[in-house]
Amino acid sequence: MPRRPTRRRRMLNPQPLTFSPFARSVAQIASIHVDRCQTHKSKDQKGSPLNSKDKGIWKHTLEGKNDLSESSEEGSGGVVQADFVFFDPKPDDFHGVKILLQTYLDDTQWDLSGFVDLILAQTTVGTVVKIEGDDDNTPFSIVTALNLRRYKDHKCIKELKEFLLKVCLEKDVIKDLRLFVGEQANDVGLLVSQRVVNLPPQLLPPLYDALFDEVSWATEDEPTEELRNFFRFKCYLLVSKIYKIKHKNANQKNNRNLKRRSASDSGDEIVYIKPEDEIFHKLSLWSFSFPMQTQQVETQELKNYRLMGLVMAVEAAKIPTFRQELQSLIVET
Repeated sequence: MPRRPTRRRRMLNPQPLTFSPFARSVAQIASIHVDRCQTHKSKDQKGSPLNSKDKGIWKHTLEGKNDLSESSEEGSGGVVQADFVFFDPKPDDFHGVKILLQTYLDDTQWDLSGFVDLILAQTTVGTVVKIEGDDDNTPFSIVTALNLRRYKDHKCIKELKEFLLKVCLEKDVIKDLRLFVGEQANDVGLLVSQRVVNLPPQLLPPLYDALFDEVSWATEDEPTEELRNFFRFKCYLLVSKIYKIKHKNANQKNNRNLKRRSASDSGDEIVYIKPEDEIFHKLSLWSFSFPMQTQQVETQELKNYRLMGLVMAVEAAKIPTFRQELQSLIVET
């Protein structure tokens, strides 16, 4: 089923999409830091020019001042216009996608190259976002869902499972996690969603709609029953990052059901780097957090926060609710 091309005008660098003034401030700082550190274009990342042959196009024309410019001089922002286009993953995207995923499992040494190869080889489900006309052909986002049993014998998936089991210190969650990566792996989709932090949030609803629509289509269109079954997910497993307030009481750390404080408190207990993670978290069947070793942004606003990994299990039956709430969130913001 082809996608219908659409065109929408949005701001290129909107304010981070979060749920309180404090969280927005922290996310803005994190956005600038990550944008400067991780999105430099690789010189050897040249690819073929963008075209519309890969998949149906979702175009988003964005105009606005580049508020996150390195320069602090007045008038240095200017107007930036870009058309973001959705494409099927392909081998030419390897270097750019690898950069996006470089801290996916914290600072662990693992078969990241093999993981990227799996993502790019699955073209029926998965989307890469680029800017039309970009000479460097740089991926700005990757989203996909990988069946854990289908790829269970690959080194990267084995190492990913080992990593998650190692960092999970919750006794009441570890059993569920073992089931997810073991006996129930055929029903579990590893939902991978990585992007540059400043990607316009208006792209999120069509990006996730594309993913879940493709999963649904794959259960009907894949050439064999075995392949079709690999996309009949009952649950999704997500690995993400958050900023979590440092507690003096050690017993409050790694709480199974993490909660946010109200906006009236001195600060949010959790700052979600990706706005959709708060929805996933709220809908999750179970979740756990773990401290990350990746270098954290050092700022006054983040002095009481620590960068944490967040692992969530979300039932596929909750996805329609997620899609609706994500759409509402973007519209209301």
